[in-house]
Amino acid sequence: MSNFPNAFLWGGAIASTQAEGAWNEGGKGIDTQDLRVFDVTWDAQERRRNRDINMTSERFANALATNESEHYPFRWGIDFYHTYKEDLALMEELGLKVFRTSISWARIFPNGDDAEPNEEGLRYYEDLFGECHRRGMKVFATILHYATPVNLVTTYGGWKSREMIDFYLRYCKVLFERLGDLVDFWLPFNEINCSRFNPWNGCCLIKDQEENYDQAIFQCTHHQFVANALAVKLCHQMIPGSMVGGMIARFTSYPATCDPDDVMASILDENYKNYFYTDVMARGYYPSYAKRMFANLGVEVKMEPGDVEILRENTVDFLSFSYYMSMISTDNKDYEVTSGNLLSGKKNPYLQTSDWGWQIDPKGLRISLNQMYDRYQLPLFIAENGIGANDVVGEDGVVHDPYRIDYLREHIAQMGKAIEDGVDLLGYTMWGIIDIVSCGTIEMNKRYGVIYVDRDEAGHGTNKRLKKDSFAWYQRCIASNGADL
Repeated sequence: MSNFPNAFLWGGAIASTQAEGAWNEGGKGIDTQDLRVFDVTWDAQERRRNRDINMTSERFANALATNESEHYPFRWGIDFYHTYKEDLALMEELGLKVFRTSISWARIFPNGDDAEPNEEGLRYYEDLFGECHRRGMKVFATILHYATPVNLVTTYGGWKSREMIDFYLRYCKVLFERLGDLVDFWLPFNEINCSRFNPWNGCCLIKDQEENYDQAIFQCTHHQFVANALAVKLCHQMIPGSMVGGMIARFTSYPATCDPDDVMASILDENYKNYFYTDVMARGYYPSYAKRMFANLGVEVKMEPGDVEILRENTVDFLSFSYYMSMISTDNKDYEVTSGNLLSGKKNPYLQTSDWGWQIDPKGLRISLNQMYDRYQLPLFIAENGIGANDVVGEDGVVHDPYRIDYLREHIAQMGKAIEDGVDLLGYTMWGIIDIVSCGTIEMNKRYGVIYVDRDEAGHGTNKRLKKDSFAWYQRCIASNGADL
């Protein structure tokens, strides 16, 4: 017997910038993700150091000056731009109820500030989303998944500029007009707290150009909060009954011990890394604890008249989040540090880790769902969850990935328990349903999918798709509505 409601949306997720490729085709302009560099000769330490959390002026200039793709994996992705029909056929076979992807801003407005949109880019998404519906899948569309037209950075300074809100809303208006009948769930910003933990991805900041990095980060974040709220307003006006959400990267935190200092550290971590962002989007105002956070960082956010009302009057319809791991909160410097999504954290001795050091914590997903639903009483959507691993094609031509099946089984079981707890959970889009270039480390070999893509770290290979063992497992899970795990 299934714990999941009959209308539960089982799905898969990718991002345009990690999958589409075709970075200079179809009228697309260059975007900020096209500038992220990768070298196959880097060792593990160099890969961590060079993943562009903090962009430099030198790296920015070098990337902008070259048209080569070999060292810029987001320029080639998995060629989803040309293979989407075949890939969606596999997802239909898998039984997906919903497909989450992002729209490339630079495909619609190549420079970001163009007077008119690029028709070829719009037709591509009309065809893509139409194909999803023809194959029985709803569409969960992310409007901005990190990739911002580079011209908006070089000309205006990116999200530091208030003008970005108008350019973004012009982009949204075109999407709502042209794609409104094809999209079932809208998400204005992917992981909006990313601005704090990966300022290049989140808000296009170049660190060595900022006198006060934290000030710039939170000013950008404020502009994105206002843009998010105005996107909610515009979507509701243009598409009555539409569902518009907010999203964070969920950094679930536990106190290292029952020492009150550790408990307080955990509360502050939850507030500053998670709830600050969802409080603004779901409650409609800056929480009181933000004053201390800003004071500690030397930040003073500049607001324009009307911003308070905009945030208050245009809250989101649902909340979504990515969930990959949990972390330990303590000021004790003796704790071992391990890697994670967007930021590193202290290692929990009770948890195993992935090949990349991310702590595997299925029960943390149930905890997070309960905490967020209790706080907001809004429908929730798990927009990302999965495990990156070094998958190998066996001699029999199949990828045997029991570790992924175990990961999915345990996390989905905890989702079912959260639903029993009373959480209103709309759906689950497993991250990287098909192998794509990893956003965090820019690697192809960090694979998430239940569908294997034959491409190596340099983008070489047949690009052939293979169904992994986890494909059949997830197919059974979906067909049984979560009863057969």
